[in-house]
Amino acid sequence: MTPDLPPLGPLPRAHLRIALFEPDIAPNVGTILRLGACLGAGVDVIEPCGFVWSAPKLRRAGMDYLDRVELERHTSWQRYMADARPKRLVLLTTRGATRLPEFEFAAGDTLLLGRESAGVPEYVHAAADARVAIPLMPGMRSLNVAIAGAIALGEALRQLGRFPGEGQ
Repeated sequence: MTPDLPPLGPLPRAHLRIALFEPDIAPNVGTILRLGACLGAGVDVIEPCGFVWSAPKLRRAGMDYLDRVELERHTSWQRYMADARPKRLVLLTTRGATRLPEFEFAAGDTLLLGRESAGVPEYVHAAADARVAIPLMPGMRSLNVAIAGAIALGEALRQLGRFPGEGQ
């Protein structure tokens, strides 16, 4: 059980964002929404989702943090690109050309995560400004999408000195 959170004021515009491309699993989305709320990253959900969007499905992992994240939902990839106009799209992919420890993040970056079941299609790969891979042990294929997002967001915040309470 979590303690009650204090009342929420207006959300500041996030300096980093996480975009979820057509996510399949509601608990992963809830986890990423909680991650964004706790670390000050905005979250974009690019639909369609592989589940019916509902608070109960998201709340188990997101708990009472869901009202504290800067969330934007987009009806399609085309709407996302037109409306969000991401400054720089950093795709996390097992096919990444750059290893996460060597990548230099910048304020305004959007970390793009693919579907749990299929990643992203080629047209999304082509639209990404950078393709970054998290190094894994030999023989390991991939991480859970929420864990991958947390690792990359943590590295981006570390590089930029933007963990909550730093440089603000």
